[in-house]
Amino acid sequence: MDTAEVILSVLVVVIIIVSLLSNILVLICFLYNPEIRKQVPGLFNLNLTFCNLLLTVSNMPLTLVGLVSKAQPGGDGFCQIVGFLETFLSTNSMLSMAALSIDRWIAVVFPLRYHSKMRHKDAAFVLGYTWAHSMSFSTVATCLSWVGYHRLYASCTLSNPRASSRTQFVIFTVFFHSFTFLLSFIVLCVTYLKVLKVARFHCKRIDVITMQTLVLLVDIHPSVRQRCLEEQKRRRQRATRKISTFIGTFMLCFAPYVITRIVELFPAVPINPHWGIVSKCLAYSKAACDPFVYSLLRHQYKKTCTDIINRLLKRSSLNASGRRQENQVNSIPTD
Repeated sequence: MDTAEVILSVLVVVIIIVSLLSNILVLICFLYNPEIRKQVPGLFNLNLTFCNLLLTVSNMPLTLVGLVSKAQPGGDGFCQIVGFLETFLSTNSMLSMAALSIDRWIAVVFPLRYHSKMRHKDAAFVLGYTWAHSMSFSTVATCLSWVGYHRLYASCTLSNPRASSRTQFVIFTVFFHSFTFLLSFIVLCVTYLKVLKVARFHCKRIDVITMQTLVLLVDIHPSVRQRCLEEQKRRRQRATRKISTFIGTFMLCFAPYVITRIVELFPAVPINPHWGIVSKCLAYSKAACDPFVYSLLRHQYKKTCTDIINRLLKRSSLNASGRRQENQVNSIPTD
């Protein structure tokens, strides 16, 4: 292994550890807090978390094995199963992010009708579509033997070693990425830009009210006035920063891999093998980013994590005090 391959191997290990721990933490918060379970977005987050966890334990370690050994991990049948899972889980996770963006759009643009428009059964219907959509593409690819070990990505993924079906594979690949990555990206952009527009409108209304209040309060201290103006600025930037994070992480992680898969369809264009692994690592890193982007940085999840830690610390302190009392009783001399 050269230096670049060692660095990439370490990167895959880091992604596996971060993804595993963060997604398990999201799952623990979901199970611990009944309020999170009652919310409709919690179902989308749960589906996304399960996809990320399965991808972490089923595909990422085998990519690491393929990168280190430079050979296919397991037999052809085993690799086809893993490739099926990779296609299904990656598609399902993209569509889950699109579903979360639709949920936020309805909640912000139609706040009074949100509970009638997005109920648990509506969320179940959306999730049913994401599963059917993901299952159809992965099943077609598996039945046509278009999943297998791909040396460029050191992974069991979409691959077509047969020249006889090259045209059909090209059509399928373009169609697949158009209705997974591109469709999800368009949904993210349309919904979140609508959300940003509404958020900026509300910020302007709040700013007008704040400025009118500051004008009326003639005797207000300059430091208080300055804090109000700074809060206005932070409020305007907060919505833009969140929307940029949602769309930016999606593009940064998935776009290089998808573009590489499209460029790969043209045999005349050479692709550096190290770049193939890098693009795959970027796609995998989305599983490690999602828990922070969609869950753990939110106030409700932060509070739940704090409650869990406090409960564990309280229980451990009670156990320690109980042991001390028991030792003190045992140390009392008896006649």
